[in-house]
Amino acid sequence: MSKFKSSKTKGTPAISTSSLPDIIFMLLFFFMVTTQMRETSLRVKMKLPMATEIQKLEKKSLVSYIYIGPPINQALYGTESRIQLNDQYARVSDVPEFVATEREARNEADRNLMTTALKIHKDTKMGVVTDVKQELRKASAFRINYSTLKGAEKHSN
Repeated sequence: MSKFKSSKTKGTPAISTSSLPDIIFMLLFFFMVTTQMRETSLRVKMKLPMATEIQKLEKKSLVSYIYIGPPINQALYGTESRIQLNDQYARVSDVPEFVATEREARNEADRNLMTTALKIHKDTKMGVVTDVKQELRKASAFRINYSTLKGAEKHSN
């Protein structure tokens, strides 16, 4: 005599997916903003020396990097220190052309503020570094920065 039937086969209600696109776009936006893309893939080993008196670079967009160190693939390229400009190995004589190309990529107002950062493996011989510095002088790239890690090296006597 009751008008209400009790159904015992009632399941759980479906989950609302109407806000799912909003969540996905929010996550996508977050990762797009926080992800930093690597500009070059290293072909030389980098173990930077330690230093105590360091300063941070102000505008990293005005910095061009030259990497010097032993090649990662030593079976193919040997153990001598190599120079890497952008994504490829280079000779010392290629440095002025690299500087000119980097200058042209900047706008005219920032060309005089361009800095060349040398990222040098700590066991690299200074002869290669001196040769690169001489070529930078010839290319009128006088703003040079040496990249290091913060801290003091522990010397064992």
